[in-house]
Formats: sequence, C-alpha cells, structure tokens
Amino acid sequence: MRTLSDWLAHCEQLHPKTIDLGLERVREVAARLNDGAGLHFACPVITVAGTNGKGSTCAMLEAILLQAGYRTGVYTSPHLVQFEERCRLRGEPAEATALAAHFAQVEAARREVTLTYFEFTTLAILSLMAAAALDVVILEVGLGGRLDAVNLVDTDCAVITSIDLDHMEFLGNDRESIGREKAGILRTGKPAVVSDPLPPHSVIDRAVEIGADLWRVGTDFNVSGDAQQWAWAGRGRRYSGMAYPALRGANQLVNAGGVLAALESLRARIPVTAQAVRNGLAMVSLPGRFQIIPGQPTLVLDVAHNPHAVAALTANLDAMGFFPNTHAVFGAMGDKDLVPMLARIGPLIDRWYFTDLPTPRAELAAQLEAIWRRVETRTEVQAATFATPMQALQAAIAAADPADRIVVFGSFYTVGGVLQDGIPRLHAKHLAP
Repeated sequence: MRTLSDWLAHCEQLHPKTIDLGLERVREVAARLNDGAGLHFACPVITVAGTNGKGSTCAMLEAILLQAGYRTGVYTSPHLVQFEERCRLRGEPAEATALAAHFAQVEAARREVTLTYFEFTTLAILSLMAAAALDVVILEVGLGGRLDAVNLVDTDCAVITSIDLDHMEFLGNDRESIGREKAGILRTGKPAVVSDPLPPHSVIDRAVEIGADLWRVGTDFNVSGDAQQWAWAGRGRRYSGMAYPALRGANQLVNAGGVLAALESLRARIPVTAQAVRNGLAMVSLPGRFQIIPGQPTLVLDVAHNPHAVAALTANLDAMGFFPNTHAVFGAMGDKDLVPMLARIGPLIDRWYFTDLPTPRAELAAQLEAIWRRVETRTEVQAATFATPMQALQAAIAAADPADRIVVFGSFYTVGGVLQDGIPRLHAKHLAP
C-alpha cells in the first residue's frame, strides 16, 4: 500500500463486520504504537458524543479555538466527499501522504489483530494527531460512546449533545439505554457538559456515579435570546449581545451553549477571549448542516438522517418563508426509522426524488418510494427514483421553477453525492435567475 486510497481499500477488507463495538482490540494495537509507548496527548482533549449536533459542536469549538490562536486537531466522521475531511489540523484537512504514513504504523502494530475500517482509520488519525504538536484535540464519537474506538482516549472534557433514537440495534431501544452508552465517555473528576435540554436520567446518573464535574444546561449554564442576539451565562462568566452562530438553524443555539460551557470548564488550561468567541461563532462553517446555497432555485443541504434531526430540519425549512414548491432529494440507510422521518417532513414536500446510494447498507430508492407511498395521503405529490444523488438533483433542478426550493437530505452519502464536484459546479447547474 503506497497511497491513502490503497490503505482505505485495505481497511475495508480486514474485518467481516462493518461495526464491531468494543475497545479490547483497539487498545491492544494502540499500546503497540510508537515502539510500545502507546498513544498519548500532551494537550487537553475534548470528546463529543450524542445523536445529533456532534459535528456542529466540534466545528464551533474548533472555530473559537482557532480564533484564540490555538493549534487545533479535530477528528470527525463520516466524511462527505474525501476521507481527509475526517482529520483537520490547524483548521485544514490532513494531507493524504501524512495519513498514509500513520496507516502504515497501525498496520505494523496490529499484527494478528483484526480491526474494522472505523477502528483502523481512527487509530491512524489519532496517531497522526498525537504527533502533530497540537494545543487542543477535539474528538467526535462515531457511534455510541462507551464502546466506540474514540473512547480509548481519556478525555479532559466530555460533551454530550442531544440524544434521540438511532443505531438502536447497537445502543438500545430507548433514550435511557442510548444515553447510558453515550455517557461512557465521561471521566471521574472531569467536566461533563450536557447540552441536551431534556437529557436521559441515565446520563445524569452516570455523571453523579463516577464523580464527573457535571455542567447541565438550565442548572450550570443558561442560553437566552431574542430576534437579534443571544446570551450565555455560566459559572462566573457571561456573554451577552452576541450575534447568532453562522451555522443556520434554531437547534444550533443549543449546541453553542454546550460549546461555551466546555470552553469555560477548561478555562484554566485553554483560556479564550470574548472576542475569540464572537469571531469564531461568526466564522464557523460546516458543509451539510442546514447549508443554504444561494441561487435559483434555492438549494438546502442537510445530513438529517434520523427522526430527531429531520424534525429539526423541518422546523428550519418552515422558518425560511414561502416557496411555491419544495423538491426533496432523499437517500438513507436501510436501518433508519424511515416512516417517522418521511411523515414529519412530508407535508412540506411537493415532489420527491429518491436515490440509491453506493453502499450495501443503503435502502434502495424503489423501497424508499414504497415506504413513502404508505405515509403520503396527498394524491397530487409526485415521486421518482434515481441511481445516484447527482442524477436526482439534476432532475430536481430541471423540474423546479426559479422561485422553488430543493432540499437534499438524509445520509452523508446523499449530501456528499451532490457535493463531490464542488459547490462552484453546483452553482453552474442552477437555473438562471
């Protein structure tokens, strides 16, 4: 294996399962890295878990810390277009050659241990970040928390975002069970920031049980706002008169509240100024999170792929104002709770474009249409199926009037599929004003 693409293809073949939760194998390999010295970070680590809002939380943390002058490292997953997006160093995607070198180190250290694609790539990225002379590391949990490969790193501050039903075959069938898994990232004596306004009791119970330093919204910090500005108040610090975060959507204020609590909890180690907070929140960007691409028709991209996220997307679309027609490009994994997703956003959609996705886990477009037909009661709403997200988007653009709106949502593969040629080309495909 010479290139990053070679290594990624190699990782896909190593393990019979896509997901095999557990820390024993990754810990064994991690301990062998660096000639047996293992994986260690000499800087504060912030770990973020939750059902929705993880990526936005990581992006806001990164933006503020960069504005404060810190050398940041961020690990998020999955990626939208290129694998390198999963690792950002000092605000820029990691170089493929640098990643490939650490893939080689993991391969040498794993010996007979079989790792999943996610476990192998996580170890390689953590190895690269540990060697990168960083001031602060931000880690997004892939799935759950307690048994996720990211949890092999002891965090200095854990953030738990909104919790809802997703990945139930791995995490449990209710919010309490899922919350218990997410709370596995908490550590004794370390800050545990809970930004979910109504967290499962299991999260709070776990924080109390292990003696974590609990920061709970509504108790240890508060968020308030009006039509023009918002404010945050926590233990001994207050921010007021702030512009809303550049990431769109009412749900982002919940995430921003948790971000400021996390930074306040680590103030002694990584202090940030009020100006860094304001600048960071004003400049933060994250593709695919209620991302509005101007043009005619208006294009909205969102990786909402579970009922809770789709409910937030629906509310955000509703707040955009009037559009004669809304066209929806949708593709999703087969293990998602599709009926409530389609039922929730359905009243806003006038025409559907269901798409296949390039992964065995995806639901076929024809099956998505069949499920939708069981939910939809309006006879005038039309639907069609397509082989790729880009083909679906092209059909939507061809059918839409300039004043209409197109929303592309669902899996990362769906949004990534229309971003693969870049935003400029997407602009060029838009109908002329």
